[in-house]
Amino acid sequence: MPKTIIVSNRLPVFVEARGGSWTLQLSPGGVATGLRSLPGAHEQVWIGWPGIPSDHLTDADKNKLSRQLAREHYHGIHLTQQQVDGYYHGFCNATIWPLFHYFTQFTSYDKALWQIYQEVNRQFCAAVLEKMSPDDTIWVHDYQLLLVPEMIREQMPDARIGFFLHIPFPSFEIYRLLPWRSEILRGMLGADLVGFHTYDYVRHFLSSTSKLTGMEHSLSRLTMGSRMVKVDAFPMGIDYEKYSSGPTTSAVRQEMEAVAKAAAGCKLMVSIDRLDYTKGIPQRVEAFDAFLSEYPQYRGKVKLLLLAVPTRTDVPDYAALREQVERLIAKVNGQYATIEWEPIRYLFRAVPFEQLCAFYASADIALVTPLRDGMNLIAKEFIAARADESGVLILSEMAGAASELGEALIVNSNDQHEVVEAMKKAIEMPLEEQRARNRAMQRRLKRYDIFRWANDFMQSLADTIEASKSLQTVRFSKTEMEGLKEAYVRGRRRLFLLDCDGTVPTFAGEAGKAAADRELLGVLGQLASDRRNSVVLVSGRDRDTLERWVGAGLDAGLIAEHGAWQRLWGGPWRVAEGARNDWKETVKALLDLYADRTPGTVVEEKDFSLVWHYLKAEPGLAQTRLAELRAALMHLAQNQNLGILDGNHSLEVRSASVNKATAAQGIVSQGGWDFILAAGDDYTDKDMFRALPAWAHSLMMGYEGSGARFSAGGIRQLRDILGELARCENVSTA
Repeated sequence: MPKTIIVSNRLPVFVEARGGSWTLQLSPGGVATGLRSLPGAHEQVWIGWPGIPSDHLTDADKNKLSRQLAREHYHGIHLTQQQVDGYYHGFCNATIWPLFHYFTQFTSYDKALWQIYQEVNRQFCAAVLEKMSPDDTIWVHDYQLLLVPEMIREQMPDARIGFFLHIPFPSFEIYRLLPWRSEILRGMLGADLVGFHTYDYVRHFLSSTSKLTGMEHSLSRLTMGSRMVKVDAFPMGIDYEKYSSGPTTSAVRQEMEAVAKAAAGCKLMVSIDRLDYTKGIPQRVEAFDAFLSEYPQYRGKVKLLLLAVPTRTDVPDYAALREQVERLIAKVNGQYATIEWEPIRYLFRAVPFEQLCAFYASADIALVTPLRDGMNLIAKEFIAARADESGVLILSEMAGAASELGEALIVNSNDQHEVVEAMKKAIEMPLEEQRARNRAMQRRLKRYDIFRWANDFMQSLADTIEASKSLQTVRFSKTEMEGLKEAYVRGRRRLFLLDCDGTVPTFAGEAGKAAADRELLGVLGQLASDRRNSVVLVSGRDRDTLERWVGAGLDAGLIAEHGAWQRLWGGPWRVAEGARNDWKETVKALLDLYADRTPGTVVEEKDFSLVWHYLKAEPGLAQTRLAELRAALMHLAQNQNLGILDGNHSLEVRSASVNKATAAQGIVSQGGWDFILAAGDDYTDKDMFRALPAWAHSLMMGYEGSGARFSAGGIRQLRDILGELARCENVSTA
């Protein structure tokens, strides 16, 4: 039976040695709660680190722990202390965490840490491959495992993989600082579905993908060889019932009484966070200081309960942060405190759920003002815990939750005056207004809770995979390969029509530059040397570029400029009927104008066509200019009988009567072929496929509906297919 494999840095349990055995206590975290609610939860396997370095354990300890974890469907990854230091404390939290939260001053670019990160990601991948079956679904979580999706995909091309990032994805201007930016993007794109908390992060990810890889997206979908990748926003929810029902329990009510007594009749603000520099706690204390200074009438009438949960206490930056926060608190309390009133009550520790829920339910105001936060569930928990619908949430616009909680008092956490004014407004807000705002937020949070979030992601993953399948032609498999070889061996007059632009060789990104591929030329030469074979290379490139790539040693037919030029098996170059270039001067002036106005674009001139290339241009500007240019060309195209073709980051103008279909028809019509293999990779090759007889073997590199009989994974697979045919012939004639 198919199962769901959940992969995260930590297992959803606390592991503790007790009396010669291990105790496993379930984590109360939202992710663990949501994932346990997925349908068929008994078929889940969770892979992660149990939290104890493996070199602190004996072999017997590890075996005993592994057996105990397996009974609960957990699989522990054993990491050494060196790996934990280099991977988690190092690359994860000294490189990815600060950079993705826009704290470039804290970011380390240590290559040794990157190497350990890769090593640990490979270890997680190996564990997944050990546990998975072909029909399983894999859901990989967060910034610690950014490379795992691609690693799995390389070993299991048809795997069903989802990935969710629980922290922000930064804008390209920040992301580009990362030396390993391309490797991490490829790692994430190994998934079928890539999820983020907000659409801003989706937009940043797609922008970085476009600028670093050149891939374009349509409706947040990307083409990756023979599959589709969807990128979408799934705002993570909370266990709403847990927090909304908490204040009705006796344990929480007892804690609420203690909080009320400590508040001593004052308006109570709460600030609850991990002590992390992304949370803006020093700025929050300074804003409260400014509030008391600017509005002295509230001294003695407002208290701030500041709970800072310790994290990474052995890291110098975090130790310095704690010292800064405590110094600021001491300054405020020293300046304003009286015998009866202490402005800030400071707690540096984690607290149990009952006490946390009591803080939420008792406070009049929640101060949630991070400098940058992927989501921030504290804001949602506070709203859920307000049983009487009272209370005011002051929320930073830099938190992902701000996109859902628009009824809160939204502030720029870097604008101290705005935060101070929000404090005053919160204190003075009428009860009815508080309730109206909170009712709207509560309804929203109740509908889209943690359980809905998890199920929504998994359903979207299933839908994405199905949509990708519906767009695919039949995947070329071992069965198809055997049939192709049998047809090839039987053939006595064989034709190969092979597109050169992105299918056979790897052309350089700049127009007119091509790199010879000796390995592939050897395979093509082997095929062309058989008198029964006719190899034709079809290209949109000009004839000089095509000749330069092929060289003098390959006996192949050449079709250049999408059919405008043809040179068949040693004959001279001939111009196709209908090819003309009397229109070029007018069109080139227009293309040159757009090249001048769009940095990074160039115009390539061929004998019978002109191409505007925009691969190196800023993608947003390129798309704007592309639409303008296409509109400007329309009138000229109609009057001159020209075709306007969208290519791979290019716009090409040529005679409408010249195309690959016409060229292919001319060769196919010679008749007598009993074996035809055609391969292409873009929409211009669809014309070529339609010109073939129904029995021909056609391959499209990619998933889009193409008119081809089969889809192939990419250049490497086509090369393997051609190589197998060449070897097959050698065997058959031996």
